[in-house]
Amino acid sequence: MFDRLPFRKPPPTVAVIRLQGVISSGPRGPISDQTLAPLIEKAFRKGKPKAVALVINSPGGSPVQSSLIAARVRRLSEEKGIPVVAFVEDVAASGGYWLACAADEIIADESSIVGSIGVIAASFGAHVFLARQGVERRVHTAGQSKSMLDPFRPENPRDVAKLEALLGDIHAAFIDHVKSRRGEKLNPDEPLFEGDVWLARRARELGLIDGIGHLAPMMKERYGDKVRFRVYGPKRGLLQRIGASVFSDTVAAIEERAAYARFGL
Repeated sequence: MFDRLPFRKPPPTVAVIRLQGVISSGPRGPISDQTLAPLIEKAFRKGKPKAVALVINSPGGSPVQSSLIAARVRRLSEEKGIPVVAFVEDVAASGGYWLACAADEIIADESSIVGSIGVIAASFGAHVFLARQGVERRVHTAGQSKSMLDPFRPENPRDVAKLEALLGDIHAAFIDHVKSRRGEKLNPDEPLFEGDVWLARRARELGLIDGIGHLAPMMKERYGDKVRFRVYGPKRGLLQRIGASVFSDTVAAIEERAAYARFGL
């Protein structure tokens, strides 16, 4: 109560935005622009924070959502003149690292996994299995590319070439983003953009992060022991809390678990 008195200077605050999970589109995605937009806007505008901290624990996901969220963070940071610091927990890989690069500074735990600056597309092929079962696949299209990479038909080299071109363009955009944000900090003598991951100490040597540490002690060191933290994160709706979407939540949890498992987590 006393902090609100007109003659008393309020303690400094740091807005903390949690970015945890797979990056995907839509309102149900744990990390999506639609889900996080109001939280990010509020974090930058409420109470004149000294800094905004992004707490990131993500194995990646949608490059478009990564780009949208990162662009929103940068716009608000520049409009408000508020510095942004990213703190990596278990992993900031692929799209997770894209988000981290939206910050002015990236800090990680010693055992954090960082990097995976690459793009991946995965599918399956079931045409041999269907043929053995005597099942004939019938597909009719208007436009020869409408059935591109149909998993129930033999792989077409032309389709593969088109997909690789698309992945290459997305990869180039990812690389441009990292270079524009990290600049001369990056080690020019190392192959940083081949999809590899590193632990924090090596990532710091490569210029992918700026330091090793944790949110609370680092922010207290900069803004004093009385600094306050306002935490922003998506909240589960009523239907989710009472289990009305158990099936879809279970599927999403399995997919997320598989994404983290790629990094041994």
